[in-house]
Amino acid sequence: MFATAPLLTAKDFEFPAIMLSGAVDHGMYLHFKKCLSTASQTGLVVVELSTLGGDPEIARLMGEDIRFHSDLYPERRLVFLGRTAVYSAGATFMSFFAAENRYLTRGTRLMIHERVITKKIQLAGPLSTCIATLKATLNEIESSIAIQNEGFQNLILGSQITMDELLKKAPENWYLEANEAQARGLIASVL
Repeated sequence: MFATAPLLTAKDFEFPAIMLSGAVDHGMYLHFKKCLSTASQTGLVVVELSTLGGDPEIARLMGEDIRFHSDLYPERRLVFLGRTAVYSAGATFMSFFAAENRYLTRGTRLMIHERVITKKIQLAGPLSTCIATLKATLNEIESSIAIQNEGFQNLILGSQITMDELLKKAPENWYLEANEAQARGLIASVL
């Protein structure tokens, strides 16, 4: 299925270098950065995650560190292991790993959804200022959709899932069990 990297076994995941659980937030990011900085610069480095979600921008930040370090140390293979739940921001983080470097444990669920926004818009003052406020909010939403869709494209790259299918299912929280994720090409294997 994946030609560039050998398929790993459960034994390869016995001692993850980076273990993350809980909300994807600034605290998780600091722990992740500390572990990444002390991880081996060669060979296999497993990043294990279990999360019900969190801040998508923190997930992108951690993902960019994965992308950067993959380029910085090409003799190192950074591999994702999702356990139990990889929801929302967790799926965003997973999307930064090539599909051949994504693994889930049995019974793990992925949950993919659109970004959400909660915002009250207060209009007060000169009418031209009100228009600017509304346009700024619209720009924020459009930019967030573009960022979200970039992540969706990375997640499904090389899989059997189309962007149309993902965009149809994401607004309703799309849950995929590990075996389905493997069958659809989102991950390399289920352990």
